[in-house]
Amino acid sequence: MTTQLSYRDKIAVLHLGEDENRFSPGWLDSLEAHLDEVEANAQGLVTVGAGKFYSNGLDLDFLAANGDRSSWYVGRVHALFARVLTFPMPTVAAVNGHSFGAGAMLAIAHDYRVMRADRGYYCFPEADINIPFTPGMAALIQAKLTPQSAITAMTTAHRFGGEQALAAGLVDETAAEDRVLDRAVERLTPLIGKNPDTIRAIKTTMFTSVVEALG
Repeated sequence: MTTQLSYRDKIAVLHLGEDENRFSPGWLDSLEAHLDEVEANAQGLVTVGAGKFYSNGLDLDFLAANGDRSSWYVGRVHALFARVLTFPMPTVAAVNGHSFGAGAMLAIAHDYRVMRADRGYYCFPEADINIPFTPGMAALIQAKLTPQSAITAMTTAHRFGGEQALAAGLVDETAAEDRVLDRAVERLTPLIGKNPDTIRAIKTTMFTSVVEALG
């Protein structure tokens, strides 16, 4: 299943899929098209996966089979992170399950994160799989975490459960499985309605160095 879009009043709910929701080129195409629609029609954005996974990140099978396109592929992923980071409306990642690698980076690019309390891990596994962070990816994570949390998250590949992720500042709130999406929408509801050009400009100024590193 590819991405799907639904609405709760003026808040767009972007469903990332029903499997591991890895960043295949087709998945990225679908996601970007939906983000275009969200910018045109909504005042807030929630992203959510299904079942066990929010997103497991990079499509390693695609990379293994298309080594000559790795720079193009990573550039597309960087562009997605920069777009979500500076999205012209409030954003929340409803982390319903495992959020690994680039999936965890996608979540951290949102303004806020609500994570399932009882199951699922938030993890940057790069230290264990021998894939160093790009400067842009490192800048994104470090912009959202305290230095100590960033050291632990980025150099140990620790798998944070919901409450640990909350304590580390990886997420802003935890909720029961059947409340994660609702809590994300509820968090956004009082924040919508601001001028999108102003919000984009504020976020772009806030994260100038990150956007440049992702460029």
